[in-house]
Amino acid sequence: MRQEFLPFSTPTIEDDEINEVVDSLKSGWITTGPKVKRFEDAFKAYVGAPYAVPLSSATAGLHLALLALQLKEGDEVITTPMTFASTVSMIILCGATPVLVDIEPGTLNIDAGKIREKITAKTKAVVPVHFAGQPCDMDAIFALAKEFNLTVIEDAAHAAGTEYKGKRIGSFDTISIFSFHPNKNITTGEGGMLCTTDEALAEEVSLLKFHGMSREAWKRFSATGNPNYEILLPGFKYNMMDIQAALGIHQLPKLDGFIAKRTEIAEFYNAAFADVAELARPSYAPYDQRHAWHLYTPLIRIERLTIDRDQFMAELKKLNIGTGLHYKAIHHHPYYRDTLQIPAGAFPNADYASDRILSLPLFPKMTMDDARDVVEAVKTVIAKNRK
Repeated sequence: MRQEFLPFSTPTIEDDEINEVVDSLKSGWITTGPKVKRFEDAFKAYVGAPYAVPLSSATAGLHLALLALQLKEGDEVITTPMTFASTVSMIILCGATPVLVDIEPGTLNIDAGKIREKITAKTKAVVPVHFAGQPCDMDAIFALAKEFNLTVIEDAAHAAGTEYKGKRIGSFDTISIFSFHPNKNITTGEGGMLCTTDEALAEEVSLLKFHGMSREAWKRFSATGNPNYEILLPGFKYNMMDIQAALGIHQLPKLDGFIAKRTEIAEFYNAAFADVAELARPSYAPYDQRHAWHLYTPLIRIERLTIDRDQFMAELKKLNIGTGLHYKAIHHHPYYRDTLQIPAGAFPNADYASDRILSLPLFPKMTMDDARDVVEAVKTVIAKNRK
């Protein structure tokens, strides 16, 4: 057994990020300022988006994107049950009704082939989630959106650096929302980015994120700014700060390298677990893509074991291997089950995954010795608890 605990994830923060944050602190400009603008410009150039709006979180981005649709009670938004709560919560808080579609069993992405049957006259948008960094079947989703005049909002919280058929997520004619939480592929501590091809939407989101003040209102305290301002509409406090962007400025150039290391470890896991019948490995979608490998999420075949998934995670912890749970399906949480009145068995693939999924350690600081420790621990727990 390894001597030190291996966490499920930890961010890669190096001296250049630290020095940039220190520079911000010493400058006296720690809230939204010039470094946020630098990060915004760099990120939109990286993904290939004409417009980007830095935010305090991806949840804020989902909220503002849905508000921009001017949803009303009775409107419906289609999404997946295999996601973090904020995807569905923001739909509800904007006054609309989430409509869930089951997932593909291998990729755990929304099953695009099942979306059509859930579209009604009330459907206004589709929110695909690029699960674990693998892109959804966007051609199929775009075709449905065009046929039924639906807005596509990509929950790209896992997908910084993900590519679909040669194009980066964030560059399509959609609204795409990224997360920079500490366990994501790059981090700003907390933070998010909304990318779009729609200039008017970008302007509206920019107003909504900061009290309804004009887009360049942050400059009002600079040497060239004017302290006077106007409120153009009621807004929120969802702005990113310079001390966050200071991290992002140096994280972004490292993203491709981070993904390469994540891919190396994920492919090592896939090869090492190929002969383990008690574990179902994540699978690749058949279309051309780059998987960002934000998460490595095998399914534990508990029907072959004497313990359940939660007990399996506890056994790994005893061996100093950390894990994550991404995710318990939305309709397995009491609030959504009761509010949405989801009948038992409505989403068999999501149900199956929800009871068996766990996230194994996957982050750029890991060594291959760390990865071998993970594989050894997983196989040890399986061997001890095999039926």
